[in-house]
Amino acid sequence: MPPASRQLSRRHLLWAILGGATTVSLGRPRAALGYAVDIRPSAPELGDTIAVIVQSNQGGTAQPTVQLNGQAFPVFPLEAGRFRALLPTSPLNSPGRYLVQVIGDEPTRNLAVWLKNRHFSVQRITLPPDRASIEGTPHEFERVATFKQLVTPERHWQVPFLRPSQGRVSTPYGVRRYYNGVFARDYYHRGVDYAAATGSAVIAPAAGRIVLVGRVRDGFRLHGNTIGIDHGQGVASIFIHLSRIDVTAGEVVQAGQQIGGVGSTGVSTGPHLHWGLYVHGVAVDPVPWRYGGIG
Repeated sequence: MPPASRQLSRRHLLWAILGGATTVSLGRPRAALGYAVDIRPSAPELGDTIAVIVQSNQGGTAQPTVQLNGQAFPVFPLEAGRFRALLPTSPLNSPGRYLVQVIGDEPTRNLAVWLKNRHFSVQRITLPPDRASIEGTPHEFERVATFKQLVTPERHWQVPFLRPSQGRVSTPYGVRRYYNGVFARDYYHRGVDYAAATGSAVIAPAAGRIVLVGRVRDGFRLHGNTIGIDHGQGVASIFIHLSRIDVTAGEVVQAGQQIGGVGSTGVSTGPHLHWGLYVHGVAVDPVPWRYGGIG
């Protein structure tokens, strides 16, 4: 029998065995594609916000879960099949290997992230007796703590963030401190301080909603006059020691809008603005946000 005829006969036999099936796969089944994951920055260090960008490879629209060492963080859609989670770190984290897991309808992705160490300087602060004896009020602490934990779905912010004051940086993020000779354990400077003249402008670094307005006369003895902006999706800015407040609770502000004035209210050694940036309740370094370092 000619080779072509033998090949035809084998095809007929296979057709009969399979009951007339039109498609036959004799190889191994292809493994399902897992999520494509982009982690930014690629070499994070203590205090960085780690952005995890997830892309579905199967056209899925179901929101995955993103975990860092087993702790889940909120995930928000960017566009169809694409999502982002923000993972905060601080000087209180240990440098080393961390595990990022993306779990959902597609095969789980397990990715190692190496969090680099970082040097933070030490300051010695001497407070005069009238300031050293000031204690915060329960009302003040409760309102600030509630503000820092906000996670609202609407994203107002865009990067890069703006510099909220034109004053010089007097204290960078992450500094450890002695207060009147006593080391503050589990403390790090949770923001950036800008030294500037009393009353000089403080602007919103990004758009958002004013959700916290606290004044000395209302019990904000430690923070002084305070403004909190909810930028959305777990990102929030706090501004303390203000001389005045130019906004009201519930107001939506735009990036660059004046919101108050530099001051020295609360526990402060001189006129300056303290800007703290919180991501899911953790005070992160604001500087990368000013230079577009967030994915």
